Amino acid sequence: MTGIEIGLISIVAILLLIYLGMYVPVALGLVSLLSVWYLRDGLEAPIYLVTLAASNGLEDYVFGVIPLFVMMGLLVSHAGMGRDIYQVANQLLNKIQGGVGVATVAANAVFAAITGVSIASASVFTRVAVPEMIRFGYTPRFAVGVVAGSSVLGMLIPPSVMLIVYAIITEQSVAAMFKAGVIPGLLLALAYIVAIVITATFFPKFVGDPRQMAQVARAEEQLSSQQLARKALPLLLLILLVLGGIYGGVFTPTEAGAVGALGALLMAYLKKQLDRNVLWSLLVETGHIVASILLLIVAATMYSRMLGISGLPSGLGEWIASMEIGLYGILAIYIATLIILGTILDTTSIILIMVPLFIPVLAPYGVDLIWFGIVTIVGAEIGLLTPPLGISCYVIKSTLADDRISLLDVFAGAFPFAVIMLIILILLIAFPSLSLVLV
Repeated sequence: MTGIEIGLISIVAILLLIYLGMYVPVALGLVSLLSVWYLRDGLEAPIYLVTLAASNGLEDYVFGVIPLFVMMGLLVSHAGMGRDIYQVANQLLNKIQGGVGVATVAANAVFAAITGVSIASASVFTRVAVPEMIRFGYTPRFAVGVVAGSSVLGMLIPPSVMLIVYAIITEQSVAAMFKAGVIPGLLLALAYIVAIVITATFFPKFVGDPRQMAQVARAEEQLSSQQLARKALPLLLLILLVLGGIYGGVFTPTEAGAVGALGALLMAYLKKQLDRNVLWSLLVETGHIVASILLLIVAATMYSRMLGISGLPSGLGEWIASMEIGLYGILAIYIATLIILGTILDTTSIILIMVPLFIPVLAPYGVDLIWFGIVTIVGAEIGLLTPPLGISCYVIKSTLADDRISLLDVFAGAFPFAVIMLIILILLIAFPSLSLVLV
């Protein structure tokens, strides 16, 4: 068999193993190892591949940013700052049509700007926002849909762990990726808000019972301006500290992660939400998350190098060039593949599998890899809301203590938000400056 045939077989094998339940890094690493063994007809090359990916692949200083931002996000979540910012947004916005839904999106956008992990946002706001929206008279399906849709903002609004992972595997600047994610993230949040207001105005029965909404809103206890400021200030200060430091050139993203983690630690301590046992459990959880991410990166490095040895990317590039479909035709194939893979894989796996395959294909077109990263992440994010995997939807369902809401309800509620994401993705492809204007 030729190298290209081995490369194609390896992709099918990886997808099949993952679909059968094998852990993603193990599938990537095992298939890469066996493929290089076959291509080089010996064990020396695959062993060297593992050594290179595990040592040289992770020794860069920039990898320190991952555990720091993960730890910061967990501290912020545990300290109840998500609940606080939701309460503030709810009081400020509940007088407009669909205001509690808008408040959920707004609070999630702020929360995403400091946690950087969609799963954390989905978990926190399922417990906080869904019961509140149902109490206000919103339908359960709409309530879980809003939480599922807005939870993906954590993948795009910096500091996002996914932006960091993409920057590392493509050797791009983490700070540049953070800057590129700002406008697309805010644009997606704004699109969600507009859609919620329009739906609540023209299709109120789909959203909920207007009379119950008005009755509960009138009975709500109103916090004073001082109370609102006390709840919102800690998280806003943390955002200003981290993002202001990065964009102002005061410190690097890795240093910003350290500053942010320290700031979140102090805030959690001052809110009396932290003791020795809690801190230890958060450190252990951080270790588990970081270990899984770094193992994925090692396996993806092996996979990327295996593809290079097989010659599949160059062969794929020549084949697509012979079709004469142009840049947008290639991007259409790429996005369609991302969405299809989103039905069986998580976002990280999609990025680690697809990016090394398509970057060489797009190289002749002079594609900006920062812009391509934003397009990739938004495209892959759609997979968080699509069945059968849809990780955000599963997190919401597992976090809910409400038998009235089925997994089908969660997916059905999230579907309109997946469509909105696709529309925003088309805009980002048509107008690259939306991603690059701050870079």
